[in-house]
Formats: sequence, C-alpha cells, structure tokens
Amino acid sequence: MKLKICGMKYQDNIEHVATLQPDYLGFIFHEKSIRNFGKNDMPQIPHSIKKTGVFVDAELHDVIDKINFYHLHAAQLHGHESPEYCKQLKTYNIEIIKAFSIDKHFNFDDLKPYEPVCDYFLFDTKGKLPGGNGYTFDWTILNKYPSTKPFFLSGGIGLNEVESLLSFLEKPESKYCYAIDVNSKFEIEAGLKDIEKLKEFKHNVITRRETTK
Repeated sequence: MKLKICGMKYQDNIEHVATLQPDYLGFIFHEKSIRNFGKNDMPQIPHSIKKTGVFVDAELHDVIDKINFYHLHAAQLHGHESPEYCKQLKTYNIEIIKAFSIDKHFNFDDLKPYEPVCDYFLFDTKGKLPGGNGYTFDWTILNKYPSTKPFFLSGGIGLNEVESLLSFLEKPESKYCYAIDVNSKFEIEAGLKDIEKLKEFKHNVITRRETTK
C-alpha cells in the first residue's frame, strides 16, 4: 500500500515530511486553493518520492511548464480534463492520476474513456471544492467499481479513520486500492503538516499492513 501526502506548501515542512518517506508528495497548482504552491521553491527531496503536481482545469501548456520546471513525476488532474487532454500529457513520460468526485449517484461508466490514458484513478469526496473538503465518502460504493485500474483513496482521511480504513482494506472493494491520499486532517494550518500525526498514521496503516501480510 502506497502513501501520498498532498497539499505541501512550505519548504522546511516539505523536507521534514520527506523524511517519513511517503511514496508521493502532492503540490497543488491551483490559484483558488488555500494550499496553492504557486511559485514557491521546491527543496531537494529523495528520488524515491514521486513529486506530484495537482491541477484543476489548467491550460495544458501551464501543466507542461510545471512538469519541466519542478521535474514532476506525476500529474493529478482534479477538474473536467478530457481523455484527449490526458493522452497529450502522457507523451511527457509522466504518471497520470485522474481524480473523480464521488457520491452515491456517481456513474462508474464515466471512467471508461479514461482507462487507456491514465495510470491511476483517484476517488475523492464530492463537495464544494475540487478537493480538500475534509470528509470521507461512503467507501462501500466502491463495491460497484467495474475496473482493474489501480486507484488512490482520498477524502477526509485522518487518524480517526484508521480502524475503518483497515477494515475497508480487508474487503473486496479495496482490491485495486493502490494508495491512500491524505491532506487536511494532518494540518496545523493549511499547507503545514503535523509530522507526528503523519508518522502515527503511516505506522498504524501502512506499516501494520506490511507486517501482517
């Protein structure tokens, strides 16, 4: 099970979070977000950590500029990006993570056109914001998941969700769950992560699962 820590913003904090060796670190490039990374300097982080740019309906050339400037390994698309848009980004040898906002009315048929052009899906809680709404969706809806595409589970996951998360990961609907994505539940303030809480979460979810398999 992989771990992605999203919404990174401050240089010192990024360096500290990187010592926990998450698999992905997410940097939001969306001006309307309170966690917008903007034009901040990005510190050196281990090559084992995949730097992920998070975009919302950005112009393709803007995404490509960020990929090249920050040497991103993955692009997470949180808007209404088309399959053709994803296909064009794939030519830049980067992982494509297409995010979808989930509620009980979600139509999983919407995923089909993205199957050939994305490496992963990400399922987040449907809310007022494209992401970072701070609460979970009903994970049982994923028992309808028709694909074999690996996915990231996101949306309001924190320390209070550890037991329910471990329970979910033992169920059939988690079969293709590739990574857990965390953000707002581990913040001291927007974009500033609590290292000790992240350490506890990683131990209780990621490490525990690895040692019990």
